[in-house]
Amino acid sequence: MTKQKAKRLGEGLARVLGSRPLARALCLPAILALLLVTFACQKPQLKSGVAWAEVDGQPIFRDQVEKIYHSRVSSSGGGADKEEVLSYELNILDELINNQILLAHAAHSGITVSEAEVDTKVSQLESPYSQEEFQKKLKQRGMDESDLREEVRTTLMVNKLITKDIDSRISVSPEEIAAYYARNKTAFNVPETEYHLAQIEVTARPDSAVRNLKNDDAKTPQAAEQKIMALYAQLRSGADFSTVAQGYSEDPTTTSTGGDMGFIPASGLDANPTLKKIVLSLKVGQISGIIKTKDAYHIIKLLGIEQAGQGELSDAKVQNSIRKTLTNEKEQLLKAAYIENLRDQAKVKNLLAEQIVQHGAESVK
Repeated sequence: MTKQKAKRLGEGLARVLGSRPLARALCLPAILALLLVTFACQKPQLKSGVAWAEVDGQPIFRDQVEKIYHSRVSSSGGGADKEEVLSYELNILDELINNQILLAHAAHSGITVSEAEVDTKVSQLESPYSQEEFQKKLKQRGMDESDLREEVRTTLMVNKLITKDIDSRISVSPEEIAAYYARNKTAFNVPETEYHLAQIEVTARPDSAVRNLKNDDAKTPQAAEQKIMALYAQLRSGADFSTVAQGYSEDPTTTSTGGDMGFIPASGLDANPTLKKIVLSLKVGQISGIIKTKDAYHIIKLLGIEQAGQGELSDAKVQNSIRKTLTNEKEQLLKAAYIENLRDQAKVKNLLAEQIVQHGAESVK
């Protein structure tokens, strides 16, 4: 079993058995760090200062680079010498140059982003946190909500540009899939049957960790029972399981992914005979009844089964997995070439690099 699957197994069984995680990883800082690159390109009030680069006559200022630098190293402390800092800042400056080129090309291509698209993405970023937590994360990155909305807008613009000019050009042939399988056949050998599960959880107590899209938290046993019955009725009426989980599930570790618990090996179910019996009774696509544990209710869905044994090239799941891998590889290569091509067409002056080459690191005050 891989470490990732072992981790999913432990988390999944803990949830179904009714225990609760004490903490969860916070992903917003990483997201904001990426958005901040675009933000620094677009922030309108940065109109003066020391220019460290120019892209088609538009400056990128030292303040923009240093803002990103400090946001990335703030948690790791200082101690770096001047050469290390400047090397890092040169990398950041290169990111800013590329992003400014991409944004300009997206604008010239007529790509736009609606307010509804921005609203949806912002809601996704906010959903894992309370309002206080979210504002704290923004403040730590030197941003407010209007800054974030602008970041989301420009990031979505670049994503649309990539989809339009790159993703549409990628194709994977049957011959490429066969060749990849031949090189990596052992990777498709499954040692034991695995069950791909998803769940909706409702707890019978208040929980500050609950972060579903509806901000819905049952705070009493009576409310929990009524809520799970209402959700079960929705599912029985044809509601999408993932959508219901994102909107109402109270498990903070799976809500954002539509309740997806990942793949659990058959041996992992042995620790919970009740769960094992329920899972084995389900067909792919079916949901369980309401499962009551010590302090919560659960509804389980069987998303898929991966049988033990050697996966064959004729298996559609094997082909889809290989196709996804090869598509990702081609996308990364094409993105790198695409950016370099746009950069060749732009007029770029890296003034910081020029200063370091001519006068050394000590000349950068």
